[in-house]
Amino acid sequence: MRRTKEDAAKTRQSLIDAALKLFGQRGYSGTTLRLIAKEAGCSRGPIYWHFANKEELFEEILAYSQAPLEQLVAMHHDSKDPERAAEAFSRQWLRLLVDDSYYRQSFEIFLNKTEFTETVSQSLERERALTASLIATFASWVCRYRKGAKIKASSADDTVALSMYGYLMGITQSWLFDPGITDLDNNLEFFVGEFLRLLRTDQ
Repeated sequence: MRRTKEDAAKTRQSLIDAALKLFGQRGYSGTTLRLIAKEAGCSRGPIYWHFANKEELFEEILAYSQAPLEQLVAMHHDSKDPERAAEAFSRQWLRLLVDDSYYRQSFEIFLNKTEFTETVSQSLERERALTASLIATFASWVCRYRKGAKIKASSADDTVALSMYGYLMGITQSWLFDPGITDLDNNLEFFVGEFLRLLRTDQ
């Protein structure tokens, strides 16, 4: 029977769902294409129809967390109101963790389940580029905020930006490792406020 585009899309999604589950449970090196196919209820054939290899499937999984952050950078990088941009950005970052299971699972796999070896070099390069763009965006906000507020601080803009990045990543990694550490949904506005406090530092 001829497969329709809808059938192919469903199969592809079932493979992604299976990969998300297994990469999350077993890590990259502990997950094989055979296990993914078994979890998805198919042979390995459909995997090779949609993905060249395990690395390409892994890149697809990580894109669920990388792409939204890339979009947030594109949306807010050139904002003329740095405080508003920082508030919206941090809220959207944390809101995605609470509301989007694909984003959450993907982020957890990258932070807590990935061995950073040459095998996943393409994913690492994308992540390094994303990290650089995030810090550059935060630094641009710090610069604009300081100019607008006429603040002459001793710390460099990119130093403050790094602390802002580390703050969001620290909350993210800690909460993904143990969601019971805080009620992220109900405490989200507090964390947004602390992110803004870092932006406004006059040190």
